[in-house]
Amino acid sequence: MALGPFQVAERLRDGKRERGIALLMRHGETAWNREGRVMGRQPVDLDEAGRAQVEMAVPLARELAPDLIVSSPLARAAQSAEIIARAVGGIEILTDDRLEEVRYGAWEGKTYYQLVKDDSYINYRKAPLDSMTPGGETIRQVQERGVAAVDAAIRTHRGKRILFVSHGDIIRTVLCHYMGLDLHHFHRLRVDNAAFSAVEISDDFAEVKFINLLADAPRAFRSPFPK
Repeated sequence: MALGPFQVAERLRDGKRERGIALLMRHGETAWNREGRVMGRQPVDLDEAGRAQVEMAVPLARELAPDLIVSSPLARAAQSAEIIARAVGGIEILTDDRLEEVRYGAWEGKTYYQLVKDDSYINYRKAPLDSMTPGGETIRQVQERGVAAVDAAIRTHRGKRILFVSHGDIIRTVLCHYMGLDLHHFHRLRVDNAAFSAVEISDDFAEVKFINLLADAPRAFRSPFPK
């Protein structure tokens, strides 16, 4: 047997400050997702298709058996959290503003095809870690607040399995942190609507259990915006 699992078991067992499991779920799909339209902080609800998508994820959620949900307060995330909470037995939902979507400002409401011709977006894409969105955030800052939200919940609810319901770029950057992956590569991680990822955390060590687990796996191969 490989020795790697022995080392992992030891590190996960010895956490003194933080110890627990972070389940990360992106909210269900909205009409804006299907249109390839930037939502950001806009109060966009799940539509019928998005609710059905989250319902499809319920059997996975039951198997993952979270003890608590911490959600972004934005409508599409909160509605997804409520569907899951009811389905797995009415578990408590807390909200944390740090899990909100990126502040995209003037880009919100625009489609992908409009943005790729926008000079401000073109310049941003050259250096997203250090360039601010029109809403006043860099991807580094997004990662910092997302990780802070996860760390705070894991410390407060030690030993629990916590489901964080959030947004695509928040989840990508949080996963980069726990994987030790350079943030420049955050866009290489596929995070679909109503998909789950999982990380077991023990102080400054983490083991990534899985990424982008979907109830309907073939969806991972579809384009994330209309062609």
